[in-house]
Amino acid sequence: MEARAVTRYVRVSASKARLVVDQIRGKNTDAALETLAYTQRAVAEVVEKTLNSAIANAVNNNNMNANNLYVKEAYVNEGPTWKRIRPRAKGSASRIRKRTSHITIVVANREEA
Repeated sequence: MEARAVTRYVRVSASKARLVVDQIRGKNTDAALETLAYTQRAVAEVVEKTLNSAIANAVNNNNMNANNLYVKEAYVNEGPTWKRIRPRAKGSASRIRKRTSHITIVVANREEA
C-alpha cells in the first residue's frame, strides 16, 4: 500500500527542486526528514512539508505504521512559467521567466522479509 502528497505551483525551478528531492528518494522517512532538516536550500522546507503530508496521509487514510514507511517515489515536474517584462536599453524589453514546479512524494510500507 502507498500514500502520496503533491504540492503544486511551488515558486522554484524544477531543476533546483530536483537537487533536494534526489537526496531523499529510497530512504526511510525518518532519515529523509533528518536530511531535509540540514539541507541548505530554500526548497527543502517545502519538500519537508510535502513529505510530512504524505506520511500523515498514510497514517490517517490507510492505517499504515509511520515507523515502517520509506520514500518510494519522489519527483519534480515543471509547472507553468510566469512571464514578466523587464525594460532594457533603447526602449526594448526582455522577458523574465519565473518558473514553477510540482513536487510529488509517494511513501509506502517497507516489506520485512
